Amino acid sequence: MNETSESGTKTPNNRISKTRLQLITILLLIGALLAVGYWWFIKRYRVTTDNAYVMADSARIGSRLPGTIQRVVVENDQPVQTGQVLAELDPHDYQAERDQAVAAVARIEAEMRAAQVTVPLTNTRTSAQVRETEALVQASRDKVEEARHRLEELQQKRFAVLAEFKHAERDYERYDNLYLDGAGTEQQRDRTSTARKKAKAQLEAADAEIAALRAFLQAAGQEVDRTRAQHQASLGDRRRVEIEEFNLAALKAELAEKQAKLQAAELQLSYCTITAPISGYISQKNIQLGDRVQPGQPLMSVVPLQDVYVEANFKETQLEHVRIGQNTTVHADIYPGHTYRGRVTGIRAGTGAAFSMLPPENATGNWIKVVQRVPVRIDLDQPPLPDHPLRVGLSLEVTIDTHDRSGATLLLHPSTAR
Repeated sequence: MNETSESGTKTPNNRISKTRLQLITILLLIGALLAVGYWWFIKRYRVTTDNAYVMADSARIGSRLPGTIQRVVVENDQPVQTGQVLAELDPHDYQAERDQAVAAVARIEAEMRAAQVTVPLTNTRTSAQVRETEALVQASRDKVEEARHRLEELQQKRFAVLAEFKHAERDYERYDNLYLDGAGTEQQRDRTSTARKKAKAQLEAADAEIAALRAFLQAAGQEVDRTRAQHQASLGDRRRVEIEEFNLAALKAELAEKQAKLQAAELQLSYCTITAPISGYISQKNIQLGDRVQPGQPLMSVVPLQDVYVEANFKETQLEHVRIGQNTTVHADIYPGHTYRGRVTGIRAGTGAAFSMLPPENATGNWIKVVQRVPVRIDLDQPPLPDHPLRVGLSLEVTIDTHDRSGATLLLHPSTAR
């Protein structure tokens, strides 16, 4: 009886153990198949790294001018918009330079207005003088020419009068001799004497008229010389117009120079107001009221948390199938369980070590092969939500889905892309 009961007890127990073993084996096989299937269809297309950090193209704020901080408007962690005032420098020195430039521009503009009025007046006056002196020169020349013609006529007339005088004188001498010889009458002698006197008077009148005309001609020549001199003087005055026009051009150039200095002074004055170049959050503010600052000195930073991106440092052995445009998932250590989604937008042109301040000297004898890491840029599909903001420098875990390998490994140059 005892043997029968013991054998009956062992048989069901063995069956139960065998069933459990088979079930466990089946479950293990299913798990293995699921694991292989997960790796084959999903895992082998994904590369993951936890060497990833939040990055942002932050703007380092500095002053373009040396000066004293007169006003600080913002504090660390404060949100600001593009163009918002962050701080102000004492503007008095630069205001004085601007006022000086404004006065210089006003002075040159006044001189230009005066020159613009003077040049036309001088041009009109000298043009009239030139025309007037030209007319005087021509009139005096006409007088000289007329006098010369008159002189020639008088000289021709004198020749005729001289001939008559000589004829009358010969007649008088002949009749006078005849009268003295008793062959002629006194009446004939008196008649020829009267004719001789008349011819002599006409000759003397012609000589006097010629002498007067020669004197007039000499005076007219002097008048021509005088009007020529006046004409040359008027032409010289015309040169003043060119000089004044050159002076006006010089004033215009000087005005442009003064206006440029005024623009520079206004620009310098505008630099006394330091504004935000981008929207973001204030960080690393290290100035206080009354601080003396120099150009290039960092005053604060503006971090655009709405435009953050991810820089993931993948091992070179993981990048074989990574392409630009592939989808990614990002998990931040600060928010366990929250997922950010993005895509690959760039693969760095070199490893991180190659661009470090002290790049490795692999040509030395003491060489140890180290797997290098290449930075990969990932842009988020949408800005982080306000309840899950990402801050610069946070640690991340990034996974890239390499299933779609149609993208490029390098960004194309715009000319090549066309």
